[in-house]
Amino acid sequence: MTKYNEIYGVDISKDVFDAYGSNRGHFQFKNRETGFKAFAKALPENVLVVMEATGYYHYRLAQFLDKNGVAVSVVNPLSVKRFIQMKLAKVKTDKSDSKAICEYAQLNEVPLYSAVTDVQAECLQLFRLLDSYLKKSTATKNKMHGEETLGIPSPFVYRSLKRDLKHLKKEIKAIEGRLLELVKGDQQEQLTLLKSIPGMGEKTAWFLIVSTEGFSKFERAGQLCSYVGITPTIRESGSSVRGRSRISKVGNKKLRNLLFLCAFSASKYNKACREIYQRIVAKGKSKKLALIAVANKLLKQAFAIAKSGRPYDEDYRSKLA
Repeated sequence: MTKYNEIYGVDISKDVFDAYGSNRGHFQFKNRETGFKAFAKALPENVLVVMEATGYYHYRLAQFLDKNGVAVSVVNPLSVKRFIQMKLAKVKTDKSDSKAICEYAQLNEVPLYSAVTDVQAECLQLFRLLDSYLKKSTATKNKMHGEETLGIPSPFVYRSLKRDLKHLKKEIKAIEGRLLELVKGDQQEQLTLLKSIPGMGEKTAWFLIVSTEGFSKFERAGQLCSYVGITPTIRESGSSVRGRSRISKVGNKKLRNLLFLCAFSASKYNKACREIYQRIVAKGKSKKLALIAVANKLLKQAFAIAKSGRPYDEDYRSKLA
């Protein structure tokens, strides 16, 4: 981070954002257009502004600064939280958080942010709405199951839930259709490349493209696997704790589920995935663990193909020899 003259940590809330400069200390601005302009005007040349991904609040400021030539980084809030915990900080305020973000960026490599296009912005908005509706759909199904268990004492309640679920399914289908339309119009080449992978379905392919912003959010395949939450975690401590390896379920649940479904087909028709599946099963491991490994391999193949711009070739490695 030494290539920047100064680093600014920014903590954003609904109405204001607090900024802490490594050389200038703390100051505060309104979280609206006038505040963005005032902040940009106050910044010296060659600085890096670092903020947490807050879902909604960080987006407008990050877009504004990037489009006005200011280097921006949007970091994972969990990473900053752990950094604060490691420092054993006892005081938590917006002012202290902006300072902690600044210090985090001084000690760690942080990725640079690039403004999204209008199409990408709509895709991300649709993606968030889809996620919300999918969660609501699951909750409604669980509620219906509960009513059935009770013997449906209120048919009115049960009919209302059925109507709600029907409406949600209709909206989910419409959102998925719009997302596919946007991806085909903006990322048709990448969509075609991903679909060339045996076992990779169209829905999983466009879901990957949208959630990763065309794979631009990641520099390494391992980062993508961690984002999806399909990397194994080892549970060991001394000689007494020997837990089974599990996947880290911190990540995109919908994408993880889609990849797991694709793994069934990939374990049969994708040469590299089939070899992994057979090798793990031959060692006496569970088929579920083998399928998780296949899903992980599929994700790495998707990353490699998207970055290289070349379609799937099962004999690629042998051709290099």
